[in-house]
Amino acid sequence: MKCDYSLYLVTDRAILGGRDLGQAVEDALRGGVTLVQLREKDTSSRDFYQIALALKDLAVKYQVPLIINDRLDIALAVDADGIHIGQEDLPLQVARCLLGPEKIIGYSVSNIEEAVYGEKYGADYLGAGPVYTTTTKAVTIQPLGVEGLRNIKNSVSIPVVGIGGINLDNVREVKKSGADGVSIVSGILGSLDPDCTSRKLCEAWQQG
Repeated sequence: MKCDYSLYLVTDRAILGGRDLGQAVEDALRGGVTLVQLREKDTSSRDFYQIALALKDLAVKYQVPLIINDRLDIALAVDADGIHIGQEDLPLQVARCLLGPEKIIGYSVSNIEEAVYGEKYGADYLGAGPVYTTTTKAVTIQPLGVEGLRNIKNSVSIPVVGIGGINLDNVREVKKSGADGVSIVSGILGSLDPDCTSRKLCEAWQQG
């Protein structure tokens, strides 16, 4: 599947402050989000499945891919477009074998060695970061900065998406790295108007 990685939304219900996830995601999709990753770290499998089904309907409605974070079983159960896995998750080769060649696999990396490994063993795209300091995830990795992101992008031939601390203030700088897109959590879902914020991010990316 050919993907537009330019504005990649990753969900986190904790950021919403009680607002409805489905509504926030639909607002962001209306504003121009090109790909959605459902990330649910602290919920039951049943609830994860129900949320994934609802977001799958939205993804189909707006004709964007739905990626499931980590949970291969949920991805298969709702026929999502793919999964995103990290360094501590299911091995890439196993994920590819179980998903088949048509589904998307994203792989989190923070250096060139991991990026080269990801491309070699079946990732379709890389989520590289953190580009900047972020409060969304507890990480101890030194931020890559735009130059580090550029180095990772230049080390592989598959798409690279920058993640971590990216917002309206720095999205143009990230684009200068040559990255294929930006992955954003709080920069969209932390906004009370995800539609408007997504539109502004799209415009900033295109102008960058």
